[in-house]
Amino acid sequence: MAAGLLKHLTGNKVKVFSAGSKPVNELNPAAVEAMAEIGIDISQNIPMQFNKSLMEEVDTVITMGCGDTCPILPDKNYLDWQLDDPAGQKIEKVREIRDQIENKVRLLTEEIL
Repeated sequence: MAAGLLKHLTGNKVKVFSAGSKPVNELNPAAVEAMAEIGIDISQNIPMQFNKSLMEEVDTVITMGCGDTCPILPDKNYLDWQLDDPAGQKIEKVREIRDQIENKVRLLTEEIL
């Protein structure tokens, strides 16, 4: 959801990757639905493996509870957003998480643009 929101808000101004330390094979249907409700289609996004090769392409890394499983490289800006995991949650809870992410993404967008 964060990557979808960041892409939506910044267009081509920011290159965005969405990855996880243990990505699943498909997106959470409730997350896809919650994003569609605000006009953002993330249904075609493919979860990527979070690794050092990917890390070399980024300036800012946003983690959401991956702890020690996230690779750490020097000269990167790290932000850890403590949010509930939308996996297995009802749509109402996923909407709350989406809105929390949107607030954080908007603040980040103001900082980086």
